Amino acid sequence: MSEKDHWTRRGLLKGIGSIAGAAALGGPLEAGEGPDEAAGQSPPPRGAPSLARALEDLVARTPIVDTHEHLPDEDERLRGQRIACDDWAVLLSHYIDSDLVSAGLPEDSRRRLLSRDTDPLEKWRLVAPWWPAARNTGYGRVVRIALRDLYGVDDLSEATVPRIQKAYEDTRKPGFYRRILVERANIESCQVNYLWRPFGESQDPLLLMQDLSIKGMHMGPDIGAYAGPAKKEVKDLADWHAVIAWWFDTYGPYAVAVKSQAAYARGLDFEKVPPERAEPVFRKVLAKDLVGPEERKLLEDHLFWHCVGKATEHGLPVKLHAGYYAGANDMPLGRLAANPAQASDLCRRSPATTFVFMHIAYPYWQELVAVAKHYTNACIDMCWAWIVDPQAAKGFLKSFLAAAPSSKVLTFGGDYIPVECVLGHARIARQGIARALLELVEEGTLEAKDAMDLVEPLLRGNGHRIFRINEKAERLRKAPWARSEAKF
Repeated sequence: MSEKDHWTRRGLLKGIGSIAGAAALGGPLEAGEGPDEAAGQSPPPRGAPSLARALEDLVARTPIVDTHEHLPDEDERLRGQRIACDDWAVLLSHYIDSDLVSAGLPEDSRRRLLSRDTDPLEKWRLVAPWWPAARNTGYGRVVRIALRDLYGVDDLSEATVPRIQKAYEDTRKPGFYRRILVERANIESCQVNYLWRPFGESQDPLLLMQDLSIKGMHMGPDIGAYAGPAKKEVKDLADWHAVIAWWFDTYGPYAVAVKSQAAYARGLDFEKVPPERAEPVFRKVLAKDLVGPEERKLLEDHLFWHCVGKATEHGLPVKLHAGYYAGANDMPLGRLAANPAQASDLCRRSPATTFVFMHIAYPYWQELVAVAKHYTNACIDMCWAWIVDPQAAKGFLKSFLAAAPSSKVLTFGGDYIPVECVLGHARIARQGIARALLELVEEGTLEAKDAMDLVEPLLRGNGHRIFRINEKAERLRKAPWARSEAKF
């Protein structure tokens, strides 16, 4: 008897009964809709129903280490801060608004949709003409899952908006972050790239672990945002290096990684530039003199590698945006196409640094698989990818597991500002992960036991090891800004 046949027989005894657990955490998303249709994917092969169910159940029950979010702290949300609007339309404020604009939503309507001055009950008519075209994208499905699972509403309509608004107000109460992330989404911890300061001093630091943002250290640079908290005057490049050192010394022990979104403004072609070449350009920046593009790149390149060196000294992985741009109508695709080749150059130039290339460099993910296969210090994060293009994300994961060491892929990051949307993204990701593993078994690439054994490292174990989660948790328990009741 083959292992595949043995698994099917064993699954009939153990796997079928476990489907209830899958439904509880990551099962069907709408009445009459199976999990694979909900993720925008085809139903599982008929030949191995017990394996499919067992994989779905195990993936649903396994806690996720969420490696990328932009969540503000819960107390900020409770005060209505850090979000475009504090009503039901906040669910449309991140990512799905881009699909709506792509579908035809005028910019003025988008602004009114997300304005605090627009009556929440009037907002539906602004989006109504465009919602049918966007509701089935990954971004749209996130919203529909949140509406159903959090508010008990099947879809957006003129009739349901009043119920949605009331449910939003009833849900947004103290403790709602843990209720959504931990109890509903089965997320163990998140890694937050806080957008409003270089490092977020979260009051719940074991749930909302933090990246140290280095973008403003090497792009610009943003002297005010970094020198002010460090209480240092910047008169030359050495002073700026001292400011950077202060941030790493102060927050490096607590941070899980460093993060830069520089790829939104330039390529990842960072050359190593000595300080004596960067110093004259930095002085021109301080004097607010005109700095040309070549000079600007020279300074950015120097400061990038200076930050990478500090990160490596502190044992912090370097997270870099790669590939697709958020927003609409402003993406230079030719620049994005070069990201994988430039990623390989970074790995070669700093072999002691762990680089985490984010978002699978969509749509150029095949080349990035080659980088991770070749370079010991290259990891790939699937954050955001499951809702940018669910089918491509599934294909990426299958290709990666067939080509590269499985220890170097991180399979989920919600990449959201509104916490409500993380739930829907996590559901879609779990369905895609289970589906990818099942297809690899059906195609003969994996044995059934291999697929089951991969679930824990893909959802949790790789994140723990790459980011030293347990070590960071011990330090964060004693962080001066943590609430005494913070727990892990």
